[in-house]
Amino acid sequence: MGVGRFVYTPILPLMHARAGLTAGAGAHLATANYGGYLAGALAGSLAPRLVRSSVVLRVCLVALVASLAGMALTHSTLIWLLLRLGAGAFSAMIFVIAAGSLLSHLRDHPAHLPGWAFGGVGAGIALSGLLVLVLRTVGTWQTAWWASAALAVPLTLAAWGLRPEPALPRAVTPTPGAVPQAPRTHRWFGALFVSYTLEGVGYIIAGTFLVAAIDQTSPGWLGSGAWVLVGLAAIPSAALWAGLGRRWTRPDLLLAALAVQAVGIALPALVGGVAAALLSAVLFGSTFIGVSTLVLGTGAHLRFPRAVALLTAGYSVGQILGPLAATPLLRHGYHQALLLAAAVVLAAVLTAFLLRAGFPHTMPEPHEPRAVAGGRPPDRTAR
Repeated sequence: MGVGRFVYTPILPLMHARAGLTAGAGAHLATANYGGYLAGALAGSLAPRLVRSSVVLRVCLVALVASLAGMALTHSTLIWLLLRLGAGAFSAMIFVIAAGSLLSHLRDHPAHLPGWAFGGVGAGIALSGLLVLVLRTVGTWQTAWWASAALAVPLTLAAWGLRPEPALPRAVTPTPGAVPQAPRTHRWFGALFVSYTLEGVGYIIAGTFLVAAIDQTSPGWLGSGAWVLVGLAAIPSAALWAGLGRRWTRPDLLLAALAVQAVGIALPALVGGVAAALLSAVLFGSTFIGVSTLVLGTGAHLRFPRAVALLTAGYSVGQILGPLAATPLLRHGYHQALLLAAAVVLAAVLTAFLLRAGFPHTMPEPHEPRAVAGGRPPDRTAR
């Protein structure tokens, strides 16, 4: 997913320079990808069977590789839009399936373990960024897309055996007189949902235009080099943020991660030079996956129904709005777009602050359900 979803960012300057892609069209391609991501997230929310299917996972993995190769076969902006739309949908399904699997199968394991798994997205970003950095001097934009598809093939084979989240028992009813399974958590989930949606707006503007913004005022290698650094910083980030959970509460960690990200996004727009660009890459890379794992882990902690799919859907809505909001600013370059992104992430910080009021840091164990007449007893492992 890290390759299929994010390789577009370092390839974008190549397509501007060598494929005649305008800044506005580049933003539209990004929006199409995020629209597809929303469609995939909604599909996972409305049809839970899809995200518990190994067949769906494998079809999405293969289709994502095909969408990368297809970008090199045409100069049609319309076909590019359709391919990035599909890539977004396949990416969302892969992410929801993988996240659900991790949070289910590793629920009783140390928190850093699923964090390292989420670091795979960062590894994909780093590998694809390094690939484009090498090819930008010896290849074409088509070569970059072909190479990214080739890179995704062995990663697809490695992910082939992932086990989706098991289905919950269907025919269960609570024991008469049982206490409620958990307190109502709607208000905390609502604040979490709004904050994560705002994060989707701010993060995706930076994730789409950071390389192009750095390229505007820096040596040609620096933009792609910074994107490699984003990926490298992202690999351990989720595990490190999870490790900090031993000392800090979930709301406090989320506030800190969002604040650090806002600073990282604003740096290239406020301070020029190589040092600011590289520091921005580290701060951005070390937080954006960490924020996702913190939010999804908090949603799972609150035991809100279909939390992963709903939060991913809100996040993807934000990703659609981000490029649309930034497009009018692109005529003046990319720095104003980064400032807008930083401001939106700060709004996410303020919303996340609402989580701190009375947050249920410990949740009661759910009451053991019993099967209805004729039904099977509940499977404890499905939780």
